[in-house]
Amino acid sequence: MYLLGRRGPAQAAFTNPELKELGELADADVDIPHSEAELDPLSREELEASGDRMLARKVEMIREYASRPPGGKPRRLHLRFLVSPVELQDTGQGRVGGLRLVHNVLVRTASGALSAEATGESETIPAGLVFRSVGYRGVSLAGVPFNERWGVIANAGGRVLDAESELPVVGEYAAGWIKRGPSGVIGTNKPDALETVTAMLEDARAGLTWQPSSASPEAVTSVFADRCVDFTTFQDWCAIDALELAEGERCGRPRVKCGSRDEMWRALGRVDGRAAR
Repeated sequence: MYLLGRRGPAQAAFTNPELKELGELADADVDIPHSEAELDPLSREELEASGDRMLARKVEMIREYASRPPGGKPRRLHLRFLVSPVELQDTGQGRVGGLRLVHNVLVRTASGALSAEATGESETIPAGLVFRSVGYRGVSLAGVPFNERWGVIANAGGRVLDAESELPVVGEYAAGWIKRGPSGVIGTNKPDALETVTAMLEDARAGLTWQPSSASPEAVTSVFADRCVDFTTFQDWCAIDALELAEGERCGRPRVKCGSRDEMWRALGRVDGRAAR
């Protein structure tokens, strides 16, 4: 089995516990090419500057796997970095027989992120079954500046930028994957959100905020009602929370969550977000 990553070890999205468990598979050895386990200069520079000990440990574990001799297990998991699939090859009988990979190098984009860029070098690996797992791509919102190439809202430190002037748009902010792209886990989102919220507070202190004609909570719900928008209030959330906790206690679990929006509406006694009659 081959697990392919278009970027390097420092950009791998799996967590350290997940990586550790790969090395403990009962029936499979992990195989990583030495050359692909080593960091390129840009990744090494970013890692040293970040001081991220968890990321450093992840890179160290990948190097350890690359140096580990095969344990004689019946299967082998080939973990590859800096490669991208570019062509499926068949067996001549209408079935997948191979996968052509192009080798990548990392380059720094205009946003400062590291992106994979294809080289002229390629190889073909045997393959009888192919799974596509390339993450998510952001979707634009009407009227909000969007970078189609990167699939993110154009922003600087969380402040949304006007497409023409490249200056911050008053009152508009981004956080998470729509801000930086589909990478990282909860631990990555925390400093990301902190950066955006810090920008919001700085702008609030400087008076760079929207100035609505009415800032009361009732004015917000009135706009939602006028536009036929389904919404929940904090009181609704408290009711759902209590219901989930009660159902969890009945089943011997911390909670049983509502599995869909329709289920949530039913729990609140509503139909399609409106109060049931």
